[in-house]
Amino acid sequence: MTHSDEGEPAVSTPQEIVERALAASRTDGCIVVVTSLRTANIRWANNTVTTSGATEALSWFVVAVVGESAGTVESTSADPADIEAAVRAAERSARDAGPARDASDLVTGSADDDFGLPPAPSGFGVYDTLIPSLATAFDAATSRGQILYGFARHETATLYLGSSTGLRRRWVQPTGTVEVNAKSADLARSAWAGRSTDDFTDVDVAGLADALSERLGWAERAIDLPAGRYDTVLPPTAVADLLIYQAWSAGARPAYEGRSAFSAPGGGTKLGERLTGLPLTLFSDPTVDPIRSAPFVVAAGSGDEVSVFDNGAPVDRSELVSDGVISGLIHTRASAREYGAAFRPPADNLLLTGGDPALSPTDLVRGVERGLLLTSLWYIRTVDPMTLLLTGLTRDGVFLVENGEIVGAVNNFRFNMSPLDVLRQARQVSASERTLPREWSDWFTRTSMPAVRVDGFNMSSVSQAR
Repeated sequence: MTHSDEGEPAVSTPQEIVERALAASRTDGCIVVVTSLRTANIRWANNTVTTSGATEALSWFVVAVVGESAGTVESTSADPADIEAAVRAAERSARDAGPARDASDLVTGSADDDFGLPPAPSGFGVYDTLIPSLATAFDAATSRGQILYGFARHETATLYLGSSTGLRRRWVQPTGTVEVNAKSADLARSAWAGRSTDDFTDVDVAGLADALSERLGWAERAIDLPAGRYDTVLPPTAVADLLIYQAWSAGARPAYEGRSAFSAPGGGTKLGERLTGLPLTLFSDPTVDPIRSAPFVVAAGSGDEVSVFDNGAPVDRSELVSDGVISGLIHTRASAREYGAAFRPPADNLLLTGGDPALSPTDLVRGVERGLLLTSLWYIRTVDPMTLLLTGLTRDGVFLVENGEIVGAVNNFRFNMSPLDVLRQARQVSASERTLPREWSDWFTRTSMPAVRVDGFNMSSVSQAR
C-alpha cells in the first residue's frame, strides 16, 4: 500500500474508490465507475514466439450532476487527494455546462450480491491449451516453407459502478482474441484468420494455420480482375465489420432529426421498412452465450446512443432488424421520452441470425457461378452517412470462384457498399458463428455472424494494397 503526500494511505480496492468518491460529492448526484483491467499477451513471428507480457491497470471516471447538467472526469490515481480533486473537477465541469438534452433522474437500485468481491484474476494460465497448438502450427508451417505471424491477447475487466442513489453494480468481462497471418517464404502471398474467445479452450491455432495454408495454395495462381460488381461471398468476419457500423449508426435521435440513413424522406424514420425477404434478425443481447456482455449501461460520456445519466440502467435484448424489417433504433431514456418509444440502450455484442442452419461458408461458395470470395476487410470509413455508404479495402486474399470452385487469387479492391445494401442484396446466408471482426477488433469483439452471398457487391476500384 502506498501513501499520499499528506500521509493518508492510498485507496486499496475499487470499491473503496467508489465509496470515497461518492462520499466526496457535494452536488445533486454522482456516479463512479472503476475498471480493474488485467491482461496477458503473446506475440509470434517467423514461426517462433517473440514476446509476451502481463499487465495490471486501474482506471475510473466520476460523473457529477448539477440540476440538468453533468460533468465527467477520468483518473487512474487511487490517492485520496486525487480522488477528491477529480470529484471537484467533475462538479466544476457540470456547473460550467448548460442543461443537457439527455438529462434524466439517476438510476436507482440496490447492491449486486457480488459487489464486494475482488477483481477477477487473469494470467498466462489462460494459454495452457493454446501454446501446444501454437507449437504444432509452427512445426507444420516450417515443413511447408511458410511463415506464421500473429498474437493472442486476453484481458479480464472487472467493472464496479456506484451511484449516489444507492446503486452498486459489478461485472466481469473476459475478452480474448487470436490473430494468425500466414505468408509464403517469399512474402508474396498472405492469408489471415482471427478468432474471438473467452478462454482459448475453443481455439485451435494449428487448425487455423492449416486453413491458411490452403488459401496460400489457392493464391499460387494470380489473376488480374477489373473493378466492378461481383457476386461475392463475405465471410462472417467481414459481415461483422459492416454490420457493427450499421449498429453504431442506429441512434434514434439522428434518425428523427433527419441526419442518418434511418431518416425517412419528408420526416420520421424508416422503422417498418423491409430490407430483405430473408428472415434475418440483427440484434444485441447481453445474456447470449458465449458472447455475454455487461447487463447495465456504462457511459463515460453522452452521445446520440448513450447517456451518462443512464449509467447502471439495465440493458436488454434490442432488435434493429427483425425478419428482414427495420424494427428498432437505439434510444437513451431521454430520447425515449421525447419520441414516445421504449428505452433501448446498445449492448456490447451483436448477432445476425436467420441464415440457413444447413449451410456453411463453403456451401455458399459452391453456389457462385462466377464471383469472389473475400477473406477480410480493413480501413473502413464513411462516405455518406445519409445512405450509410462505406468504403474500405480487401486484404489478405480475394479469390476468384468459377462454377463453385476457387481457381486462384485476384488483386485487392477498394469497395463502396452500405451494410443496408448488403442485407438488401443478400442472396444466401449460412449458419451464424462466433467471429472476430478484423477492422474493429480493438473495440468490439463479441459478434456472431453468418457468411453472406451478396449479389452485385461493388468493387469500386483496383487497390495496390497488399
